[in-house]
Amino acid sequence: MKKRGIAFTAVGICLTAIFIKNLVFVEYKVEGVSMQPTYEEGRLLSINKLGFIFSSLKRFDVILFHPPNSEEIYIKRIIGLPGDEIHYEDDQLYVNGNAVNEPFLTSSDDQIDIMKKTGSFTLEEITNKTRIPEGYIFVIGDNRIQSRDSRHFGLVSIDDIIGTVHDKK
Repeated sequence: MKKRGIAFTAVGICLTAIFIKNLVFVEYKVEGVSMQPTYEEGRLLSINKLGFIFSSLKRFDVILFHPPNSEEIYIKRIIGLPGDEIHYEDDQLYVNGNAVNEPFLTSSDDQIDIMKKTGSFTLEEITNKTRIPEGYIFVIGDNRIQSRDSRHFGLVSIDDIIGTVHDKK
């Protein structure tokens, strides 16, 4: 009788662990080319649905979210956080007046240099705001030429974030 109780307990623990894992993490298969070369189309990623609730979002986190007025799911990189003033000038990111390096945009000799394809713009030109308001972020895909992102649809509400990306290698 004791062995049976231990077996039921073990099964219960396993089922609970699986349930919690599925509640916190989901898998996402990258569709499209907007995050290349960081994430190739078809790449399987693990999305932490609760991580950003317990710790704050950081600049350059990659997130899964619903863009404004859409049920689609996008994957992009956070460039601007609440309170930030951002702009690009000659493909250089400036946050609150300071140049910021984007190390994920480096390319090898056989790749197009995507670092030089962001262009120049200000937050105000896109959103009519000089700073990102509380509760919102600004996102851009790593493949700047082929990414539909905040440059097109504006700011993303933090409430529309599904989770943060964790590589599943």
